[in-house]
Amino acid sequence: MRNSAVFIASAALGLSLAGCSQQTQDKAQETADAAAHDVGSAATDAANSAEQAADRSADAIGAAADHAAAKAEAAADKLGDKVEAGADKARERIHEETAPKPAN
Repeated sequence: MRNSAVFIASAALGLSLAGCSQQTQDKAQETADAAAHDVGSAATDAANSAEQAADRSADAIGAAADHAAAKAEAAADKLGDKVEAGADKARERIHEETAPKPAN
């Protein structure tokens, strides 16, 4: 009877340890799964943030290019106006110098 009690106690202890070990393994697996999920979420968030930053940069570059083009166009218009005014003055001067002089 004493041997039976020792056997039963040993078996109960073994099952208890085996159950604890399985429970520990299950918890470790759950923890690993949660960590993998967190890393995956962080990677997705990082990729989304990088994409948004790239979009904002592209928008900013586009806006800067539009602004530069508008300034260049305004400068070209101003230069064109000055060239046209200079050409008008040159035509007037040429006309004054080449026009027949009135007789006195």
